[in-house]
Amino acid sequence: MTYEFEGRTEKEAIDRAAEALGLEKDDFDVEILETQRQGLFKKGYVKIRVHIDKPVRTETLEPAEERPGPAFSDPEANNDFERKMIDFMESLIQRMGYGAAVSVLFREEHKIGLKIDSESSSILIGKKGKNLDALQLLANIYAGRQGREDMRIILDSENYRIRREESLVRLAYTVADKVRENRHSILLEPMNPFDRRLIHTTLNDIADVDTKSEGDGLYKQVRVYYRGAAR
Repeated sequence: MTYEFEGRTEKEAIDRAAEALGLEKDDFDVEILETQRQGLFKKGYVKIRVHIDKPVRTETLEPAEERPGPAFSDPEANNDFERKMIDFMESLIQRMGYGAAVSVLFREEHKIGLKIDSESSSILIGKKGKNLDALQLLANIYAGRQGREDMRIILDSENYRIRREESLVRLAYTVADKVRENRHSILLEPMNPFDRRLIHTTLNDIADVDTKSEGDGLYKQVRVYYRGAAR
């Protein structure tokens, strides 16, 4: 017999299966059906299929938890707040001396993504995304002044955020391998809060590696170190 379970990590999904089925983890086989790591546009998620040889009572099993995701649909403003945000960003970029068209990239309950299309995208993004981060900070300040402190604004251009995310995940695993091999710590470059959180989350499930942020201000550094080594 087979059953399916979900969790933020493989361990969480397996723990849920064991609890729901009333079995030990060694009493069933697990097949990974789907997995995605936490990122800018998605939450960490693992779906497993459990194979067992004997029937169990299923009336206590809870249905799989639905995964709310971003709605990549209408790029046009759907309400007055979205229209104001688009107008604000286009006007701000114009005052910087560049042309740009801003549209809605995705929508979530407390988050909205705005896409910047511009011939000057490389300048607006800046080195390691610092200009884009500055524009995003201004966008969130403006949203707060519109009475929407509950809404987080994410800016992207030329898919920089996604490319940056993929690059950081690769970096995190590469650094973790070096730390495990040499059993010493490695201090990464200064990063914004989201990038640091991505490094922490990516390496969170690696048992013998840990991370911590060091420094002051917005751009701190992440230290990756071997558990048991001097911190």
